[in-house]
Amino acid sequence: MKLRSMMGVLLMTAGMAALAADLPPLSHSLTAQAAQTPAPMLALKDLDDQPHDLGSLKGKVVLVNFWATWCPPCRREMPSMERLAHNLADAPFVVLAVNIGEDADTIHTFLSQLDAAPSFSILLDPHARLMKTWKISGLPTTYLIDPQGRIAYSAVGGREFDHPEIERQVRALLKP
Repeated sequence: MKLRSMMGVLLMTAGMAALAADLPPLSHSLTAQAAQTPAPMLALKDLDDQPHDLGSLKGKVVLVNFWATWCPPCRREMPSMERLAHNLADAPFVVLAVNIGEDADTIHTFLSQLDAAPSFSILLDPHARLMKTWKISGLPTTYLIDPQGRIAYSAVGGREFDHPEIERQVRALLKP
């Protein structure tokens, strides 16, 4: 019986690896928002129980990413957000990764599996209350907020955030 169970696990693992190899590439662009409406309110605590308020970040470009640990594209794009944050470390640029519907223990377990923990803030929305306010229809969903606090770009689905096209879009918002 043990051998059968081990074979099942091996087959399932091999199947999951094959599925991962078949995943589509992450996208390299964000969609411009013509109306540039004000970003909804966002006031949450991070993994260290520190409060973060989007309203206090006016004057900065803010990438707000809604994600979950169970979401494969969310997991895949996390390292590229860290690279983008690193590339723009000297600019008035902030990344806020808002976890939807999970507890801190689940998130810490996921982060421990990464090669390096993100330097940006991971915010908690354990009851998924912001999904309606931010009109989130799927995960990951990302918004790029301009220095005036307006939604300039958005995206649903995984992105390679350090791709030159996305970095160009961010840098354009950083120019006075």
